[in-house]
Amino acid sequence: MTLTVDIRHRLGAFSLKAAFTSDGGVTALFGRSGSGKTSMIRIIAGLIRPDQGRVELDGTVLADTDRGIFVPRHRRRFGYVFQEARLFPHLSVRQNLNYGRWFAPKTERGESLDRVVAMLGIEALLDRRPGKLSGGEKQRVAIGRALLSSPHLLLMDEPLAALDEARKAEILPYLERLRDETNVPIIYVSHSIAEVARLASRVVVMRDGEIEATGSAVEIFSQLSGPQASDRREAGALIEGRVERIDHDHRLTVVALKAATLFVPGEIAAIGKTVRVHIPARDVMLATTRPEGLSALNILEGHVLGLGAAGDGMVDVMVDCGGDTVLARITQFSCTRLGLQTGLPAYAIVKTVALET
Repeated sequence: MTLTVDIRHRLGAFSLKAAFTSDGGVTALFGRSGSGKTSMIRIIAGLIRPDQGRVELDGTVLADTDRGIFVPRHRRRFGYVFQEARLFPHLSVRQNLNYGRWFAPKTERGESLDRVVAMLGIEALLDRRPGKLSGGEKQRVAIGRALLSSPHLLLMDEPLAALDEARKAEILPYLERLRDETNVPIIYVSHSIAEVARLASRVVVMRDGEIEATGSAVEIFSQLSGPQASDRREAGALIEGRVERIDHDHRLTVVALKAATLFVPGEIAAIGKTVRVHIPARDVMLATTRPEGLSALNILEGHVLGLGAAGDGMVDVMVDCGGDTVLARITQFSCTRLGLQTGLPAYAIVKTVALET
């Protein structure tokens, strides 16, 4: 599946001028609130007719202002999941799911009801009404309803934004299953680094209505000037590795990186599976000699790849650890005291409990 978008559109004083291509998997539209993400996905869905430009999916032109083409939203066969579940309150979960199935032509129905129900873990909810469901359960049902419409493309607009952290943690594994077990391409809108880092294969960074950067999640979130650089809480690096073994006694997962191993809390995945680990910059300490007598399990040897000012007396230091990049956010005083400069040997010390998958 190839989605090509190249549009220009004005919404009051706000101008949207963006072009990108998605080749399947999960493509995330990432950026702060007001960057144009939702307007972009609404144009793709056919909810907004662009002032100028073109939208095409696998050779089928959905919008082309030069040729006067605009396929209405009900003929695009896209599934749409909003921030709120928008379930029918008078229908049971089963009936809400079957409502989605009603939109799929009988000859083109893909996923079965039983498989979708099992994949999303909603077997016990089928006879309940939406008013009896938690926020996370409602969103899982909404995703199932969209999936049962056998969409050519699934559009997800901040689907976890209305949920608290506990409900987000509950639903993320189901979104991973959706990504891994179906062939439906997904456009995923979010301003959360944790969500995008975990789910997306490709990231399109938006800022003030324009595309600021595109690339893999690992590339985007490991740049010194990446979209998370100014965020004290979310700044960090994304590292990809393979599960080497599980330490059941201590409930740790050992992830093999390019030149080292990383201990991650919990039993996060099966042996051999590729996983991504987000290392928050605020939880990385640096040393110029190998430290001894620490409780930290993760001490990664490398060299300084680059330095950049982070504001408020802070410095971001990129450390190349055998081909994997770790970002540390330290004080300017610490940077000066250590004499850090590009090329200098360094050790990145990461607390295991700080790691996020």
